[in-house]
Amino acid sequence: MRDTSELIAAVERFADRLRAAPQSRLQRGAAAEGLALARELAVRAQRAEDPDREPRTMPDAGVFMVADQLAVAGNDLAEILRTAPAGSGEGELDEAVALVREAAERAGL
Repeated sequence: MRDTSELIAAVERFADRLRAAPQSRLQRGAAAEGLALARELAVRAQRAEDPDREPRTMPDAGVFMVADQLAVAGNDLAEILRTAPAGSGEGELDEAVALVREAAERAGL
């Protein structure tokens, strides 16, 4: 089993910053960054779990829900990667951590 604690920590840190951000900052793009990341992590999780099924798109539940959506998508991906067979999805974990950090930086959080 892989250690996914770095991914979980990065996702939780970004989600916490989104939760603490004022509405004006969320509306100026931070929420959009969070949603885009949540959608990407959700697609990656779905593809890893069932590669033959077309991934579903996470809906936009509004600027105040994006932090929770990010946390769910990130934790889902972390769990799937943690329990994946050895050798599968090589590099996926590092890529996901980098995506989270880059999105947080773009969001200014």
